[in-house]
Amino acid sequence: MIIDAHAHAIPGTFPPRDGFPAMESIDADTARTLVFGTTRFRARATFFDAESRIDAMDASGVDQEIVSPMPPLLNTGIEASLGREISRYVNESMAEIVAAGGGRIHGLGMVALQDPDSAAAELDTVRELGLRGVEVPSNVRGVAIGDARFAEFFREIDRLGLSVFIHALPRADEPELPPHLRASIGVGIEGARAASSLLFGGMADSCRLERVLFSHAAGGLPLMLARADYFWSQQHVDSRPAAAPSTVARRFFYDSMLFDSKGLRFCIDYLGADRMVLGTDFPAMARPGVLGSTLEGLELSDHDARRIESVNALAFLDLAEALADAA
Repeated sequence: MIIDAHAHAIPGTFPPRDGFPAMESIDADTARTLVFGTTRFRARATFFDAESRIDAMDASGVDQEIVSPMPPLLNTGIEASLGREISRYVNESMAEIVAAGGGRIHGLGMVALQDPDSAAAELDTVRELGLRGVEVPSNVRGVAIGDARFAEFFREIDRLGLSVFIHALPRADEPELPPHLRASIGVGIEGARAASSLLFGGMADSCRLERVLFSHAAGGLPLMLARADYFWSQQHVDSRPAAAPSTVARRFFYDSMLFDSKGLRFCIDYLGADRMVLGTDFPAMARPGVLGSTLEGLELSDHDARRIESVNALAFLDLAEALADAA
C-alpha cells in the first residue's frame, strides 16, 4: 500500500461573505483561481473534485491520501472570529471530500490558532466531522508553534486523540532573505525553527504529542541534531533535559519532501525508518511519476519500505485496524 501523507485540497466554492476566500472560475478551464487576501493561486480541478483526485491517485500508484487544507487558507493574520468561520466551512468541505473518496482519502481540518482557546474548543467539531486531526501553521503571527500560549491547544489534541500536521509557512519578514527565496530556503529555515520550538521548548515535556508530523522533514533540523546532542552532552546532568535532542526528535514523524534521495536516506538512517512518511505536496506540486519509486535505490529492507510507504502514515492517523493489515 502506498499513502501520500502530504497532499492538499481547497473547497470548490466559498460563500460570498466579506473576508472569505473565493474560487473564481477561469474561462474554458476546469481550474479555478483561489483568491484570499494577497494570494491568487490557480487551482486545478484535482484540488476540489474527488473524482479527479482518485484518477490522479491511480495514475501515480497511490492507494490512499492524507489531505489537508492548502496552506494559504491557514491565514492567521485575519481576525479570529472570521478565522473560525472560514475554518468551520473548510472543515465541512474537507469532510465532504473524504466522504466522496470511498475510504481512500483521510482528512485533516484547520482551526483559527490566533485565538488558541477557541481553536482548542473547535477540535470537538473537527472530530465530529470525521476528520483525523488538523493542519496547523509553523507560526502564528510570527509566534512559533511551540510557544507556551498553544499548550492548552496541544493538551486538547492529546485528550481527543487527534493528529497534527505542522506545515512550514515561510515568513515574509525572514531577516536578510530575498523574497524569491522564501518558498525554498525560507521554508527550510521556518520548518527547523518550528520543529525546534515544539520539540525543545517544553511542550514535548508537558504534552504527549503522540501523532505529530512535520512537513518537508522539518527543514534542516535532522542535520543539526548531532550538534545539539553534543552541546547537550556538555551540560551537567542536573541542568539538562533528561533526553538528548535526537531522542526527543525521534518521537515525531517527518515527510519525504526533500527533493533528493541522499537527503531522504540520511533522514531514514538518522531518525529511523519508523519516523518517515511519503509526501508530495500534491497537487500544488507534481508527484514523481509512480510515488513508490521515491524509495527505489535506497536499499531498504521490505520491512522498512512498508513502514515508509504506509505503516507510519497509518500510525500517525491512529488507524489501528488498517495498521494491522498493512504491517
